[in-house]
Amino acid sequence: MASSSTDTSSPTLYTPASDEIDKITDKIAALPHDATFFSLEFFPPKTQIGFSNLQDRLQRMSQTLRPLFVNVTWGAGGCTASRSLELAEICQRQLGLTTCLHLTCTNMKRKLIDEALEEAKIMGIRNILALRGDPPREEEYQLDTESGEEEKEIKENNQELVWAIDLVRYIRRKHGDFFCIGVATYPEGHSDESHPQEQSFEHDLPYLIGKVQAGADFLVTQLFYDVHAYTRFEKALREHESGVFRTIPIIPGLLPIQNYQILRRTTKLAHCRIPPALLETLEPIKADDEKVKEKGIDALCDIINEIQACKSAQPRGYHFFTLNLEKVVGSIIERCNLIPPASSLIYGYDSAIDDSPETHNGVNGASQITVNGITRTLESSNLPSSRRPSMASNHLTTSHRTSSSLPNNANSAGNNINQPINTDSRSATWDDFPNGRFGDARSPAFGTPMSYSPSSLPCTPAQARALWGEPTDPSQITALFTSHLSSSNPSQLPWSDGSSPSLSPETAVIRDHLLALTEGRRWWTIASQPAVDGVPSTDPTHGWGPARGFVFQKPFVEFFCPLADWTQNLRPHLRSHAAKGSISYYCSGSGSASSASDADGASPFFETSEQSAEAVHAVTWGSFLGKEIATASMVEEVSFRAWAEEAFQRWEEWARCCRRVECRAFLRRCGEGVVLVNVIGHGYLGGEGEGLWEVLRGTPGGGSDGGENGE
Repeated sequence: MASSSTDTSSPTLYTPASDEIDKITDKIAALPHDATFFSLEFFPPKTQIGFSNLQDRLQRMSQTLRPLFVNVTWGAGGCTASRSLELAEICQRQLGLTTCLHLTCTNMKRKLIDEALEEAKIMGIRNILALRGDPPREEEYQLDTESGEEEKEIKENNQELVWAIDLVRYIRRKHGDFFCIGVATYPEGHSDESHPQEQSFEHDLPYLIGKVQAGADFLVTQLFYDVHAYTRFEKALREHESGVFRTIPIIPGLLPIQNYQILRRTTKLAHCRIPPALLETLEPIKADDEKVKEKGIDALCDIINEIQACKSAQPRGYHFFTLNLEKVVGSIIERCNLIPPASSLIYGYDSAIDDSPETHNGVNGASQITVNGITRTLESSNLPSSRRPSMASNHLTTSHRTSSSLPNNANSAGNNINQPINTDSRSATWDDFPNGRFGDARSPAFGTPMSYSPSSLPCTPAQARALWGEPTDPSQITALFTSHLSSSNPSQLPWSDGSSPSLSPETAVIRDHLLALTEGRRWWTIASQPAVDGVPSTDPTHGWGPARGFVFQKPFVEFFCPLADWTQNLRPHLRSHAAKGSISYYCSGSGSASSASDADGASPFFETSEQSAEAVHAVTWGSFLGKEIATASMVEEVSFRAWAEEAFQRWEEWARCCRRVECRAFLRRCGEGVVLVNVIGHGYLGGEGEGLWEVLRGTPGGGSDGGENGE
């Protein structure tokens, strides 16, 4: 076992009690052969308030559902390293949950991998899911090697740690048998482009055998909805002539269907087949999330029941990708009778949950935990009940969501462990429809990552090159946006969410306005919606939610604007109209943008017309028979800031996809030379909806080509 640190003041490693079972494989082995179990996967939220609310949700779900273990994801290249470790610490040490930490090996410094493993040992985490992560940049992205010291260090790491098997070997070499190591597997074949012509698990088998022989202890599968593909896959593994899969735990990965758009997006990115019968069921109701969830619960329960019917000499387990949401996962687990007895003595193994009372320290009910000599305070939030969760309308890929209102007890610890689970309680459902960047920033699920994708882009590097080419001039990017808005190729842009192959139907309503901004001003529009004044919820263009309702929208548009044009023309123009109350705006730039703004140059530029950071603009809402007013999308500072960070990151991701050095340099300059602007029009009644577009058309100055500081 490797020592925790060379420092003489290093902390003492966590030492489990002699009767404590920490490894996942030991927990499974302690179960009766005919038992069932499940695990839950969470990702670190993007906002601090979302992180605090996830803590409450985790406590509630752990007490009412009692998973055998939980997983904490790790962002590509270690981008969520500190937040992933903090979340893992909360799960393992504060909530007493057996925790499995994801860890990737490519595009990261070796030091970060070593530090993560040492921190896991200090926390008492004995389980690692070893993943490759992003394809190595110089291999998949075809980058040259003229980068700085940090990229050079990462490249050297990539030469040794290229695949998950390399990470498995590395962990075993450095830490022996301290960790129980899991690896991913793919019932329908691996989803990247390493073997694009024939995606199949048969092609992947030699690599999976290698991972097990290198020291993997259990397998967790990629998501799937074709249960027959999974049962064929499991049977083939169990009967494989090598014998390496005969007794190893194989845990199917299940993604509950939260809404139609997430389903299409994730299955597309994962190259996962949706059975035609399921599509036929969901297509007529795709605008009503509540009905989609209901049918999705039925579908997942059918999958579980069919797997349960297959003979197995070992306990059956199921791994749920929760997306940090509660209701649907809880409903599936309850309906399929997967919740174990409250007393761990019935199963004869230590429960994943430590039932000792939670200790709250600090002021105002804040919890404190101390690890490695550092005390962290986990603040609870008193949330106003008037705020509503939400979802977006994006002119690249539109989706509307219904929602329920936030309860006064949204931050409560939840149901008592001896009470029956209530998946319809407001604590479980207040943010049930947040999926997307216009959602409620307080939700643990805010900004749900494009799960199982190698980057934040909606496609692979090869697809990106085919869709967008390798531009070296702003006029080429303007042409891409113009062509996209004209319903021509490309069918999606780097800022699309990947869920739809075409523009949303309501984009046609404002297409001329968007083209005028793109062609006339060289403002590259990435999100928008028209004004809507009480159309029926069944309207084929604007409708959403249950029937017998009416929906409303304020117009808004979001676009990249050349920094010089913003500073000289658009900013003073918007300020004057915001003072009159006709519009509100938010604007953010990359770090380089601060030099041309009022900022101090130390952080990315940000400006808004709002006097308070707590200001919230509901831009889509609905009134439905027998229900509260439902706010389906909103714009606010915290969510805009979080999205802006990702939006500018996509310039960099796009650049990495390009093989030509001049293209990569140009796209990076573009990202540094623009600001992201969101403008909301407050008129939506009758003809007032045109007011936003009139304001924007009246902006002084001509349209300089975007990017490269507007030069």
